Amino acid sequence: MKEVKVPMTSHTCVPPFVRPVLCILLLWGTLAPRSSAQPHIDKAWGILKAGLAEGNAEKRAAATSVLGLVLKNPEAQALAEKSLKDEKPQVRAAAADALAAMQASSAVPLLKEAVQDKDVSVVLAAAHALYVMKVPEGYEVYYAVLTGKKKSGNGLVADQKKMLSDPKKMAQMGFEQGIGFIPFAGLGLGAINAITKDDTSPVRAAAAKLLATDPDPRSGEALVEAAADKSWLVRAAALDAVALRGEYTLGPRVEFAMDDEKEQVRYIAAATVIRLRDLGEAHSQTK
Repeated sequence: MKEVKVPMTSHTCVPPFVRPVLCILLLWGTLAPRSSAQPHIDKAWGILKAGLAEGNAEKRAAATSVLGLVLKNPEAQALAEKSLKDEKPQVRAAAADALAAMQASSAVPLLKEAVQDKDVSVVLAAAHALYVMKVPEGYEVYYAVLTGKKKSGNGLVADQKKMLSDPKKMAQMGFEQGIGFIPFAGLGLGAINAITKDDTSPVRAAAAKLLATDPDPRSGEALVEAAADKSWLVRAAALDAVALRGEYTLGPRVEFAMDDEKEQVRYIAAATVIRLRDLGEAHSQTK
């Protein structure tokens, strides 16, 4: 007699009375990992929210800053936006930094408001967030920091000028983020030593460096002027920015910096002149 093979399906190998139990077990196996992980998520949010509700401003700032690690999460963004209204400036600045890390473009209107803050650290943090998200208002702040004027040509109002020239605040920003303000690491220890002697140059140097990507011609003009600044850090950063802008017509206008008293500035000036000369020649050959 020929053997008949029966296909091993779920209906043939599982008795009918067992099937409901098996379905329950399979369903539990699918859901169990997710449900067991949920308490950990709840605990995580609980820790963050407790930190955000702390009476100590430094702890609130710390909890706020880490929200930037939570990307594309509406709840995290909402918490950061709420912290942008905190009574303490360090918390507001941390909130702006977190929104920058999140690339929270929907928070741009709030960040534009934060640019009007009375605390310089909040203004610079909000400006950085706008810069990261390629919003022009970020450049407006850096232009004002570097030149002491608004792009409109009008001077800063009294409160703004006082804020941006506050040595204590600017020095604090310089020490907290000083290395980030140096045009590049090759300036080394000399630049770090200069930060300890100069209250505002690190922040102004940072402003100059960030204007490298501002398409507004007025920023190019401001950088050429800053190449003759009293602070060598600002001069170096301005020349570095001129080189990065790639406007070859600016090359002849910064040649004077090759005679700078500071050798680091002379080096940057020389490289800038060569770079822009090469760009100019490449442009002429494409015509």
